[in-house]
Amino acid sequence: MEKTRRPRPIQSTTLVVRPAPGKKSRALIKFGTIIVPAAIGRSGRTVLKREGDGATPIASMKLLSGFRRGERPTRLESPLAVRRIRGDMLWCDQPDNANYNRLVKAPFRPSHEEMKRKDALYDVCLVMDWNITSRARNRGSAIFFHLIKPGYEPTAGCLAVHPRDMRRLLPFMRKGTVVRVL
Repeated sequence: MEKTRRPRPIQSTTLVVRPAPGKKSRALIKFGTIIVPAAIGRSGRTVLKREGDGATPIASMKLLSGFRRGERPTRLESPLAVRRIRGDMLWCDQPDNANYNRLVKAPFRPSHEEMKRKDALYDVCLVMDWNITSRARNRGSAIFFHLIKPGYEPTAGCLAVHPRDMRRLLPFMRKGTVVRVL
């Protein structure tokens, strides 16, 4: 009697991001046997990340948590802790503020990013540990793994994928999964 083989589950705990040929703001993400295209920073990648430079940091960053838009998508499967985004959620990006690179609550006067965006970028938004557990001024803030703009337009320094690819990757994403940008 012949045994039927089941597909092997993805064993990797590291998501590898390599530059795509031809365009500095594009990349390929490999996780186990899954390979998907991605958008990265408009300035490409850098080892010397600075606030506002438009570059994606070349680094190994652990996933910490995530956010999702409440009304869309309707269902997410992931072992990663994913919170519903409320209208008063903001992310401080002002380097001289004590809340720099932290989630804050509206009303908040210093420079910030709205988490509940009008576009679909943060419908799924994963927080990578870039300048969070060990913060330094001007080292970059709000470096997320989120959804793409149409046409894979460059990000401001984040990593972005198509919604279908995010749905493929999410079941394997957990706290501590490493995103390694080469």
